[in-house]
Amino acid sequence: MADLYSVAMNPSDIQIQPTRKEFTGDFTVVIFPLTRFSKEDPPKTATSIGEYLKTNIPEIKGFDIVKGFLNLLLNDEFWYNYLASATNNWEQAKNKQTIMVEYSSPNTNKPLHLGHIRNNLLGYSVANILKARGHNVIKANLVNDRGIHICKSMIAWLKYGNGETPQTFGLKGDKLVGKYYVEFDKALKGQVYALEQLDKVDKEEAAKKAPLMIEAQEMLQKWEAGDPETIRIWKMMNGWVYEGFEQTYKSLGVDFDKTYYESQTYLLGKDIVNDGLAKGVFTKKADGSVWIDLTGEGLDEKLVLRKDGTSVYITQDMGTVMERFREYNLDKMIYVVGNEQEYHFKVLKLIFKKFGEKWWDQLYHLSYGMVELPSGKMKSREGTVVDADDLIEEMLETAEKQTRELGKIEGLSETEQQDLFYKIGMAALKFYILKADPKKQMMFDPNESIDFLGFTGPFIQYTYTRIKSIFRKAETDGISTSPQSLPQGTLRNPIQGLERELLQLLYRKNSILEDSETNLSPALMANYIYELAKTYNKFYHDHKVLAEPDADIRNFRLMLSQKTGDTILAGMALLGIEMPEKM
Repeated sequence: MADLYSVAMNPSDIQIQPTRKEFTGDFTVVIFPLTRFSKEDPPKTATSIGEYLKTNIPEIKGFDIVKGFLNLLLNDEFWYNYLASATNNWEQAKNKQTIMVEYSSPNTNKPLHLGHIRNNLLGYSVANILKARGHNVIKANLVNDRGIHICKSMIAWLKYGNGETPQTFGLKGDKLVGKYYVEFDKALKGQVYALEQLDKVDKEEAAKKAPLMIEAQEMLQKWEAGDPETIRIWKMMNGWVYEGFEQTYKSLGVDFDKTYYESQTYLLGKDIVNDGLAKGVFTKKADGSVWIDLTGEGLDEKLVLRKDGTSVYITQDMGTVMERFREYNLDKMIYVVGNEQEYHFKVLKLIFKKFGEKWWDQLYHLSYGMVELPSGKMKSREGTVVDADDLIEEMLETAEKQTRELGKIEGLSETEQQDLFYKIGMAALKFYILKADPKKQMMFDPNESIDFLGFTGPFIQYTYTRIKSIFRKAETDGISTSPQSLPQGTLRNPIQGLERELLQLLYRKNSILEDSETNLSPALMANYIYELAKTYNKFYHDHKVLAEPDADIRNFRLMLSQKTGDTILAGMALLGIEMPEKM
């Protein structure tokens, strides 16, 4: 460009994108931003640039101009050389960072539910994407294991549990504790209603006076005072929950490098509050409570310490994030938390901006929308949540039913069948959730998610196993698929439409990964892999592979199939989805 217009350009001045399918070309240059250098209208600018590129770059076969867009067509030699040299490795980021991704963050008063599934799958996949880009990633879980919520479950267990345990009751520990959380709420509602009727007080006042609520608050005070019996019961019931959580995490295929417990971190923020008071970041009011004034930033005043000296959530997060940056020398901290907490994380960032911490702007809230089922919203206290374990079990049962009906288990042993049902069921669940834009609220339909012909994980798995079957048959037929058997130089026949579409898609894989990293969006990768699988199925339908009589063309299509399969496998792995070899 400097040769044409005698000006230095930044790479950001040049916008290149894939050519839309309805036009001829492989890559499209957006001309409008370049007219300020050419001082000519878009068509003339496009013509000048097109002629220059065609003359000076041998790989450019021709070009086409559509209004303010220059569509470049590359020759077959370029695509063949790309295919022959393409590796299975992902392109690494130039600026590699140490990044912590916090996800899951459950409360220990109930089992994981559908909302937690979206949280865990998003966090785990984002961590995979960042790792693929070469970053040092720490997967973290902050367990909310203290507070009034766990005291409610403890009170209910003491009153109504008759000493039952997960072993004696035959129920996972997290579900048993969750059962008593629901029992507490039911009993509390009865007390509140009675107080409303007898004492003629409003609901809010009745909730404060209810004996159960008073007992729960007294238990929390005992816990904070270190009462041995309270601590013993707390540790016992939380232990039940942790065992239950681990089973669910294993089923989901997610894990963590570091687990924090709020009971160990909730006091960390108090020192920061004292420091902030000394620096004038916070102010203490007459009643002893401590606040930060963010009205100048378009927010309001935010409480950071109660008048009795106890911390609030923001105080705990302040202490925890400070510890993390010190412990790991982080470059970035990503919180995977629902969009109802957007205000909270805005405040957290602004607090550290006022402290002058250089990393304040490296706190990222990956805000995701809530998940609903066709039956409506979930409510934990009423026991109407969609339990994660139950949903996983339902997905596996549906996968088995549909797989058997479609006859996709022929020749598989019982162990292989069970492994296949698990992989299909989990692919259906994970892909359906991850294909949706994280920022948007979504509806999860279990039946739609497992359609073998739809925009689903099982469809992509089926495409992958189709590719694997080609190579098994090639081996049986004695057809070599090694790189040495592939043709040298340009193919005698030109690369055809769907072959070119596949090559264009394969070429984009690293830019898709980069976009997924930039936007913290596994959905971009999920949609790309689906497009690749869909295009391959069209290619397979329209073109012979093993049955192609021309050996050069056959081997070219085998290599195209191999690279497509490799990319599907690698892309699905970033989503945490396992691929079967047969189905």
